[in-house]
Order: sequence, then C-alpha cells, then structure tokens
Amino acid sequence: MTNMDKLYEAVAARGPVCVGLDTDFSYLPADFVDTTLTKGENIVRFNKKLIDATKAVAGCYKVQIAYYESLGLEGMKAYAETLAAVREAGIPVIADIKRGDIAKTAEMYAMGHFTGDFEADFVTLAPYMGLDSISPYLPYAEKQGKGMFVLCRTSNGGAKDFEYEKLADGRHVYDLVGDKLNALGKDYMGEHGYSSIGLVIGGTHIEEATEIRAKYQDSFFLIPGYGAQGGKAEDIAQYLTKGNGGVVNSSRGILLAYKKQPGVAFDEAAYNECVNMKEAIAHACSLL
Repeated sequence: MTNMDKLYEAVAARGPVCVGLDTDFSYLPADFVDTTLTKGENIVRFNKKLIDATKAVAGCYKVQIAYYESLGLEGMKAYAETLAAVREAGIPVIADIKRGDIAKTAEMYAMGHFTGDFEADFVTLAPYMGLDSISPYLPYAEKQGKGMFVLCRTSNGGAKDFEYEKLADGRHVYDLVGDKLNALGKDYMGEHGYSSIGLVIGGTHIEEATEIRAKYQDSFFLIPGYGAQGGKAEDIAQYLTKGNGGVVNSSRGILLAYKKQPGVAFDEAAYNECVNMKEAIAHACSLL
C-alpha cells in the first residue's frame, strides 16, 4: 500500500481537511507563550495541541518549512519535532518544501525529506526545470510508497503569469505539466487507483475545475486556497471525486480560528473550524 493509498483511506475515514501547520510565532496566543522557552519550543507546544485537538477530523497535515527555516536551528528542530508528532499520531504528513532542482542536488533533497530527521510521507515539488527534477524522488515512491504533490495549477494570482500561457496546440502550460506528470504517474499506481505523483491544483480558480478533475482521474490533488485565500466549499467540491481524491488545505483559517471565536481556547477553536470546513465541503459535494 502506498502513502497515497493511506491518504485516500484517511480522507474516507476523517474527511478531506488538510491542516496547514504553517505556524508563525505571532499566531500563538500571548497567554499561551512560555517566556522561559524559545520560539521554536513554543511553536512545537502549540502544534502538538493543535494536532491532538484536530486529528479526529483531519485527513492529513501539511508543514510549510519556510516558517521553521526562518527561526534558524531552533526552527528546524521544531520542524522535525512537528513532523514526528504528526507521524506518531498515525496521520499522513506533507512536507511543503517546493523543491525544484535536478541531479545530485535533487537526490540529496529526496534523501533529506524522505529519510532521517525530516522524514515526511509526501513532499511538494516544483517541476519547471523538467521531469529530471521529479525523477530523483521516484525510487522512494517505488520502494517505500512515498508520495509527492507537484505544482500544476496553483492558487496564487501570479499563476496567470506562466501557468495560463497558451501553447501552439491550444493547451495551457499547466495542461502540459499535468499531462506529463499524469503519464509519468502511471508507473506508480496504488491500490485505490491513484498515483504516488499527485498534483497541486489551486482552489481559487474554478473555471476549469470539472475539466481538470475529469482529465486527471488517477491523480490525487492537494488543493490550496480555501478560506483565507478566497476558495469556497462549493468551488473546492468540484475538484473532489465523491468527497475524496484530494485534500483541501487551510492554514491561517485553522491556526487563527480562535481570533474569530472569542472566549474559546485556540485548540478547541481549531477543531471547530475543521469541523465546519469538513461539513461545508461534504454538503457542497452532496449537491453535485
């Protein structure tokens, strides 16, 4: 069974919410911070409480490495401990690292994020140097069932700068990327019909949603853009297949949910937000 199979089963059991542990120190409630500890140590305390509170309603977690790198060595220790905490809970974890290099450098990135202190179940990758920026990760998919989510059509406004440019045959650049990755992924299929090579498909541009989902039926989607970036449940639902086939990330919306729920503890507020998000998406899927 591949990690993508395990993610599929996690979504079937607990829903498609991906909790983004993109934890900036400023997000921590002032009364939670222990001034005898470092920022990194406080972030780990915060993350662990979030994990404990939301693990029953989260399909997976995504940890964006930049928030931890910015704190130097103590941040990277917090990053490793956060990944370990999710994996110890038995829940899939995505290392959001967006690496895009080639050759030996990519081999080292693959080793660094699929083994050792920073081991994760999935990584995010940027494909624009070519398929040789993806291939060094594939032995881990083949031998250990590791997975990857590769940037295809993203949720940011700048996606229009390159991804939407038209090719001579009428396809967009993101179509070319998706087609090549979909073809490559055929050699890494799991038991539930999804490849170990998933796609990052932003949930804020919905014009092509139905077409994209139909075109890449065996690609699992990581769907950013929900909540703070403007993606709505009815938009997101179009990228799922009967409520599965993708995970929907929310970071600030969950981490900072306590600011919109006065008098509610941050971990309880995060749980409430996950439940609301899960129910909203399920309802939207039921209407399709």
